[in-house]
Amino acid sequence: MSVMRKALLWASTNAWLRERAMRTGFVKKSVKKFMPGEKVEDAIQAAAALKPSGINTILTRLGENITHLKEADDVFNHYMSVLALVKQAGIDTQISIKPTQLGYDQDPEKCFDYCMKLLRACEQQNVLFWLDMESSPYVDGTLALYKRLRPQSANVGVAIQAYLIRTDKDLEDLVAMGALVRMVKGAYLEPPTVAFPEKSRVDEQYYKNCERLLRDDANKPGALLHIATHDVTLQERLRALIAERKIDPKRYEFAMLFGINSARQHELAKAGVKIRCLISYGEFWFPWYMRRLGERPANVWFVVKNMFKG
Repeated sequence: MSVMRKALLWASTNAWLRERAMRTGFVKKSVKKFMPGEKVEDAIQAAAALKPSGINTILTRLGENITHLKEADDVFNHYMSVLALVKQAGIDTQISIKPTQLGYDQDPEKCFDYCMKLLRACEQQNVLFWLDMESSPYVDGTLALYKRLRPQSANVGVAIQAYLIRTDKDLEDLVAMGALVRMVKGAYLEPPTVAFPEKSRVDEQYYKNCERLLRDDANKPGALLHIATHDVTLQERLRALIAERKIDPKRYEFAMLFGINSARQHELAKAGVKIRCLISYGEFWFPWYMRRLGERPANVWFVVKNMFKG
């Protein structure tokens, strides 16, 4: 892992930096590259603007690790209102939540109840409900939550991180149950005993993991792979594999983040590839923003230098 990437991931967990940066006009302006605004209405508007281009979307409200269970009520009510707005806008949009937004730290059983209620509401609108994956201490709990939800509905998926050493084994369990998987590389600061530090190794793991999810024995009812990467080389390698194996387009979608290589997103959509753009919004954007810079550190010194100006 590069020194710059490690520093950015460390910064994502630093409370002092977070408080200062979120009051700094330059940083607030620069974060708009990656999100259309802090309000859900901004995200809905951005999703509606992408619809004519054939790009569908996922919405996620930023924030994790709430401190009081009462906050989970607010998150639950927020996502219920998001579903109403999605229906009103007439857009093909999914939602993605982090378990710690819904009280996992305080009461895992209560978190499951919130997830079930949201999942049932999503079913009524044929909206896919995603569990986002957090740092490595939460992997076991998130997978346990998913394995309770999946038998209840085909409308729930889980994000899996290719950089974790454990992922090969986790995928075998998920394949057996016909899981819906959003395959990502991973963006948290993890020790080398937990995650592969070398980018080249992570890239190969990503390809290997997607290939596993595209085999014939993974083609179970309801199963779906989201190929969530901005790495064009990996995208093209996987597109070649898909073409070679003549894999049914219903088995996969590509997914990318709002504001990152938008031209590529439009290129894929124009080529008839199913592409979905994940749009983040909300007030608690600093940790997420640092992780995005860690993934794509172009011009990062300019951003960091300006964070400390008056």
